[in-house]
Amino acid sequence: MYTILLSSDEVKAIPKPYQVQVKAIIHPLNFKNMGKIRKGILGGFSGKVGTVVGASWRGIAYMRSLPLKVRNPRTQPQLEQRSKFALTLDFLKPITGLLRIGWKLYSHKQSPFNAAISYTIANAITGSYPSYAINPSKVMISRGALSPAVDAAATAASSGGSIYFDWVDNSGSSTAKVTDKALVAVINPTKSEAVFDTAGATRTDASQSVNTPANWVGDTVHAYMGFISEDGKDVANSVYLGTVTVT
Repeated sequence: MYTILLSSDEVKAIPKPYQVQVKAIIHPLNFKNMGKIRKGILGGFSGKVGTVVGASWRGIAYMRSLPLKVRNPRTQPQLEQRSKFALTLDFLKPITGLLRIGWKLYSHKQSPFNAAISYTIANAITGSYPSYAINPSKVMISRGALSPAVDAAATAASSGGSIYFDWVDNSGSSTAKVTDKALVAVINPTKSEAVFDTAGATRTDASQSVNTPANWVGDTVHAYMGFISEDGKDVANSVYLGTVTVT
């Protein structure tokens, strides 16, 4: 219970027959799980309001409904999707930093990494549940309209663990420029590791080498290559260069 006292001036302004001490019972309001409006009634909000959750991503305000309670969270379609997601995540996670650049043109409604995950699940999964597998030749480390690598190849050095990339200089053809930088990646699925370069040799260099960890010797790895423009605004579709045994 709270006591509300009027000031002396306010009391004097009230006719004497009505000058009484006022007591009122105030019930505290429960503000748990309430959204907060930060920019006025027309702005976005954060938090939960009823069955709606307000949030923001990259400065974009959005709302989403609360997830429904799933009575049977292990239905066959759910198990299949989770298996595909886990398999894809294991393959792509080592090149997260590269995918942020290689897939940045597809980050309007999702992150570049999530865009790569979605594409891989839709296009590079083979087999049937529970024996799914990744088809490495269908995986793309970059995607865009820049001219791709031509006649590219990856080979292992005779020793030392290096992987050599070479390609044909097609500068001046279509959107290919002499200043384009190579995007190269070597993925080792056995160890769930990868090495990559997001600003490699120029298109006119026509070759580049990548060093791999010493403990990769004897492992079979997958090689990929793409290009990115000097200003970073354009990206080329990557090409799969096949498997290489590290020596």
